Order: sequence, then structure tokens, then C-alpha cells
Amino acid sequence: MNERIKQLAEQARAEVRADWAKGNKIPYPEAHYAFQRDNDQKFAELIVKECMNQVREQYLPVLEDEIMMKDTYWDGYVLCGVDSYVAIKEHFGVEE
Repeated sequence: MNERIKQLAEQARAEVRADWAKGNKIPYPEAHYAFQRDNDQKFAELIVKECMNQVREQYLPVLEDEIMMKDTYWDGYVLCGVDSYVAIKEHFGVEE
């Protein structure tokens, strides 16, 4: 498995554990399934955020470069990147 995916899986588990440590009162075995559901949801959310960050990292340097932005090729590149970022965000409903 990709090392970054492993890191995201661990991050998801840690965040869900921290949320659950605040006072979860669900009895076992329901708690096991609820925890797994929350963990899966958090893991998916982290993967989507990682994808959004990768898209942003590709277009942001161009967007911040005034010389490159004068070239219509790069303008289209940035527009495509921004559109992709927004499409991923809206499709999955992920908060930044």
C-alpha cells in the first residue's frame, strides 16, 4: 500500500478515536460498527482532501506567477485546475 495512504488511514483512526474518547455511549457490538463507519467516512474524507491538495499544488504556483498568467496557455491550465478542484469538492461535499 502507498505510504501516504497508510498515513491517511492512521490519521483517520486517530481523529475518530479522539472524537469517540469525548464520551461515546454506544454499547458493543453497535459501537464497533459505528466506529468502523466513522473511521471509513473520515478516511474517505482525508483521501478526497489529499486529492484536492494535489490539484491545488499543481495550479497555484502558476496562478501566483504574473508572467505565466499573461500566457493564455497557462491561464487555461489554471482554469482547468480550479475547475477540477471545485468539481471534486462539490462532488464529494468535503469541507476545506
